[in-house]
Amino acid sequence: MKIVTYNVNGLRHRVSQFGSLLKLLDSLDADIICFQETKLSRQELRADLARAEGYESFFSCTRTSDKGRTGYSGVATFCRVKSAFSSKEVALPLSAEEGFTGLLENFSGDASRRDDSVVEGLEGFSVDELLKVDREGRCIITDHGHFVLFNVYGPRAECDDTERIQFKFNFFKILQRRWDCLLCRGRRVFVVGDLNIAPGAIDRCDAGPEFEKNEFRKWFRSLLVRNGGQFFDVFREKHPERREAYTCWPTNSGAEEFNYGTRIDHILIAGPCFHRDENQGDHSFVLCHVKECDILLQFKRWKPGNIPRWKGGRNVKLEGSDHVPVYMSLVEIPNIQPHNTPPLSTRYCPQVYGCQQTLVSMLVKRKSAEEFSRCGGSSSFSEESTVLQSCNQLVKRPPHSCSSSSLNLSHEGVFSTPAEAPECYDKESSSNSPCTDIDGAKLLARVENKKKERQSNWSQLSLKSFFQSSNSDNSSSLFADNKLNQANISNSCCETNETIGEGGEFDAQKEWDLQQSVPMQEENGIDGSEPLENEKNNVAIVEWQRIQQLMQNSIPLCKGHKEPCVSRVVKKAGPNLGRQFYVCARAEGPASNPEANCGYFKWAASKLTRKR
Repeated sequence: MKIVTYNVNGLRHRVSQFGSLLKLLDSLDADIICFQETKLSRQELRADLARAEGYESFFSCTRTSDKGRTGYSGVATFCRVKSAFSSKEVALPLSAEEGFTGLLENFSGDASRRDDSVVEGLEGFSVDELLKVDREGRCIITDHGHFVLFNVYGPRAECDDTERIQFKFNFFKILQRRWDCLLCRGRRVFVVGDLNIAPGAIDRCDAGPEFEKNEFRKWFRSLLVRNGGQFFDVFREKHPERREAYTCWPTNSGAEEFNYGTRIDHILIAGPCFHRDENQGDHSFVLCHVKECDILLQFKRWKPGNIPRWKGGRNVKLEGSDHVPVYMSLVEIPNIQPHNTPPLSTRYCPQVYGCQQTLVSMLVKRKSAEEFSRCGGSSSFSEESTVLQSCNQLVKRPPHSCSSSSLNLSHEGVFSTPAEAPECYDKESSSNSPCTDIDGAKLLARVENKKKERQSNWSQLSLKSFFQSSNSDNSSSLFADNKLNQANISNSCCETNETIGEGGEFDAQKEWDLQQSVPMQEENGIDGSEPLENEKNNVAIVEWQRIQQLMQNSIPLCKGHKEPCVSRVVKKAGPNLGRQFYVCARAEGPASNPEANCGYFKWAASKLTRKR
């Protein structure tokens, strides 16, 4: 059996990187795969992110509405099985639980503990305290018969954030209470995941004097067997002296290039081995059943051969998580009794398997666009679809059916009243009427204008738009005059259509041609001359080059390498929030390496104001 833990830093991104969820899971080649930091809410669970052939999955998503925590954290456990029904494989759990307390609701809306009673060992905590920890989606517990597996994503807390530090203390205190109760019953406990704790100085690149005083590090060390605790740090048991065995690197400093990181992704095991001979003191689960445990460095974002940051590599986007997986291979793990998939599996989640469509719903006639609009549907959808239907039907109506009232375009919709539109829809005739051609073109132009307005609201301004004068006032007035001319032409044409004959048709066409000249003037300028696009582009390019040169001249050189620095902005709350500074552009690394960041720092002259 093989177990893998991996902080994916967004499951959606990793699935996109590998092409599909199944390819991601198969690349790890494990029986139990534990993901952390999935960054999925319960509403975002979809089949392509939660279901893969040959795997059963169990998710815990964030449910909190606290600022900065929505859509954050989240864990998921994937179990590879041949059959989800009546299986005797150890990988498929006997039961599964979301969170520590059992107080969270499952997919059907029922709480696993209806009387709000907490789990054994957590009686000293209030229900509110327990739910606050559980609602961040940081733990999935699966019972595999021979062992209980905790998939954990530990909280991160800055040294000056007292609220999060207290939250982190409560999180690990509750976690330890659950461990102790299970161990007292003689159960084996596996704990895997990103705990956000580096246990020793050997596990951290920049361990200083303050690191030895860290309370969370002391707590972690107290758990280990070597210090009188009950857990084995499986990686350190297999590689006690390996240095620079890191599993996480900062993303903003390029520290992966020089392997300057921390080991915060762990696999911990507590409990006896499967052998019955208890007289031999050298028996332990790690010695008897763990074949190997190592770090999958091939999943690193930065690989040998990539362009260094100071030679242009900063502009190259690296795919992957800022963590790498850690795996453990087990041997001599017996099978268990046949059992079914636990109810927490996403195969039972409505967001994943969807709702089955009934036969009646397939036979019900769909609402028309106008009925949809009356019922309070989307105005943009109903209006555009009605306009397009109108354009398709206008070319079929007879000349005598066209009147000024039926073509009175309102500002909000196509027709002044919904009842007037069907009068023109159901009659078929020749399409040679001048009124038909004009109205059809008008309605199509209206749809195109709406689409252009919507696209212009969504699109980003181009660089050259900042270097040319704005003609918004002229354009708006021309656009208003154009609309007025369209309405006048439409009304006069429709009123005289029954009596004018061929000469009237020629006159209407002439009026239509005159009308079309107004948008051309709006597009090419008031005097009708075409804009000099090449000249404008050249002006924009020259101006941008000038700006780049000014920016380049204002950037200081670092003292260590005499190379241009990079600018950054303080994002941490405090007196320097929003202030700009310059640092060495090279990747972060050990001070003994001359190729690494030289540590240069300089404040910028002005203080930036942060956007709110």
